[in-house]
Amino acid sequence: MTETPTPFATIEEVAKYFVVSVATVRTWLRNGTIPKHTYLKVGNTYRFNLPDVAAALVNAPKEPVQLEMNFDKDNDN
Repeated sequence: MTETPTPFATIEEVAKYFVVSVATVRTWLRNGTIPKHTYLKVGNTYRFNLPDVAAALVNAPKEPVQLEMNFDKDNDN
């Protein structure tokens, strides 16, 4: 009997798949970058549909980057 692979991945597998930390995946969950329709949550356990998560990340809005520039020529620090 062969085992059918599950279409759902753990949070660790999602992090490994996208080459990010588990903390990053948790941040994506908190801020809605990974939409609720792409995963199941039972208690504190998440299971993700990787193709749906990948599609959501491709279409996710990019977060703005804060740039700091110092144009003061007198300050060479």
